[in-house]
Amino acid sequence: MIDVLVAGGGPAGLATAVYAALAGMEAVVVEPRPVPVDKACGEGLMPTGVAALGALGVAVEGHPLRGIRYLDRRHGVEAEFRDGHGLGVRRTSLHAALAHRARELGVKIVQGRVEEPRQGAEWVEAAGLRARWLAAADGLHSPLRRRLGLELPDRAPRRYGLRRHFRVAPWTGFVEVHWTAGAEAYVTPVAGDLVGVAVLSGERKPYDEHLAAFPALLERLAGAPAATAVRGAGPLRQRVRSRVAGRVLLVGDAAGYVDALTGEGVSLGLLSARALVGCLRAGRPEAYETAWRRLSFRHRLLTGALLAARRRPATARLIVPAARRLPAVYTATVNALA
Repeated sequence: MIDVLVAGGGPAGLATAVYAALAGMEAVVVEPRPVPVDKACGEGLMPTGVAALGALGVAVEGHPLRGIRYLDRRHGVEAEFRDGHGLGVRRTSLHAALAHRARELGVKIVQGRVEEPRQGAEWVEAAGLRARWLAAADGLHSPLRRRLGLELPDRAPRRYGLRRHFRVAPWTGFVEVHWTAGAEAYVTPVAGDLVGVAVLSGERKPYDEHLAAFPALLERLAGAPAATAVRGAGPLRQRVRSRVAGRVLLVGDAAGYVDALTGEGVSLGLLSARALVGCLRAGRPEAYETAWRRLSFRHRLLTGALLAARRRPATARLIVPAARRLPAVYTATVNALA
């Protein structure tokens, strides 16, 4: 019987396996697709995420990020990270680096799918394997979360994300967030000749139609060839009843998601993986729910407040001007999230 079976070999699942291996536990990852997997992702790591990768012993190339810049058609404001730098990194590069580190530590990554886990008093069984614990890291629309009855209904307006890369040298060391009345466009430098542009919106329409609402950004991208296909994700918000169901623990996006608006999904996934393994090592898996709520509290609070302001036209148009008039508050908020 192995110690930790991980369902899903994305960044959060691989990080869980690596933390378990570093703690002297045997971990096996079950993932249906070959590594690396490309997905719609803003691809910006906050300084906490960069530090978490260092603690895992994961080395990955990317583009250093100085901070966050908000822009609308009339205003602009930026805040630098105070404690270290962020990192713009291709999702595929991050995924490959985490998989390499996992294999280096003896983690087995097997191709397959975890569908119907069975639990006993001291074990959980799935995909033909028996383990002491199962970490469900099977993504935003986690099938395991649904089968365990851990999803909660959500009546809030739905939001979706689209992402594409352009072959152009980054014009800034900041993540740029361009705001319009109905959408945001996130520009993340990920290499010396590549930027990712993600659009978040409640409207479902083609990527190019979304970009047409950002003339200043289109001017920056003029003549730059598209380097990747458009990828999408959503609906983004996922409400979860609990992160623990017997011997199954949810981690990463499967554990719940507010919105990609503040760009912390990967960083939170890495931190929650560490918390999960820490609770297992301490023999207190039930403490993971409280640990998850504690480490994600600031993110959930600030992202939720910003999203609430975004939903109302009267307050949405004031977000960037308010940040510009209150730079100390904006900088403090960025660094609280970072």
